[in-house]
Amino acid sequence: MIKTTIPGTTLVVSRFILGTASLFNVGTRKTRHRILHAAVDNGFTHFDTAPYYGFGMAERDLGAVIGNDPKITVTTKVGIYPPGGEQQSAIKIVLRKAAGRLFPKLSRAIIDFSVSRAQRSLYASLQRLKRDQIEVFMLHEPDLILLNSDEWLKWLETEVTSGKVGRFGLALEANKLEPFLQQKHALVGVVQTTDSLDKKEADILLRYNKALQITYGYVSAAQSREIDLSVVTILQHALQRNKNGAIIVSTTKLERLGQYQRILETLR
Repeated sequence: MIKTTIPGTTLVVSRFILGTASLFNVGTRKTRHRILHAAVDNGFTHFDTAPYYGFGMAERDLGAVIGNDPKITVTTKVGIYPPGGEQQSAIKIVLRKAAGRLFPKLSRAIIDFSVSRAQRSLYASLQRLKRDQIEVFMLHEPDLILLNSDEWLKWLETEVTSGKVGRFGLALEANKLEPFLQQKHALVGVVQTTDSLDKKEADILLRYNKALQITYGYVSAAQSREIDLSVVTILQHALQRNKNGAIIVSTTKLERLGQYQRILETLR
């Protein structure tokens, strides 16, 4: 798969990043691992995850498949955590999610942007992912007014120096991003944000002279608004919008993992 260097960094990743937010919905552990192995075989070199995805299972699955493979890099996040913790069994996760339909509190995300919780989360993510370093470590949907920015920056810089974190930044929807951009905030290192072909939300970065780095949401946005374009066409246009960065995609269909390389080849 064609690779790119994320603008403003030295990190080289596949132009398409595989997102793992829906990986647990695939089914059995064996099936989830088959999808991850197939993603690697089809040229994906960067994976996006978080402790909240699959209530910790996404990180555990990634750790089992890619471990400390030096050819693979990972994004994970802090700030949003699953109820019941990240070490629940698959059956407990299924039961909690099902019960949450009747009693929402049982499956409601826990929001905690304290540095002490983030520190514990980082070390636990490293263990689940079986990695020595998180290449991209992001605050997950933060609100600027709720952050102790000085404390966060001091801690993150310490973890970069220690080697546990490669670089840090923000993973958030475009409408939450502007306060950080207005202040030229030091947390705006690597930005992962939503974008779409019609609303072009990520253009907010361009207005503040920052390149698009990692974007996502093109297919789901087009489908929700009934835009009459195929998935292939949507992603071709998305690559034209984010010309130098990377785009997060996801699938629960094993046979679709080969299409992403073919899409890139059509734009050569």
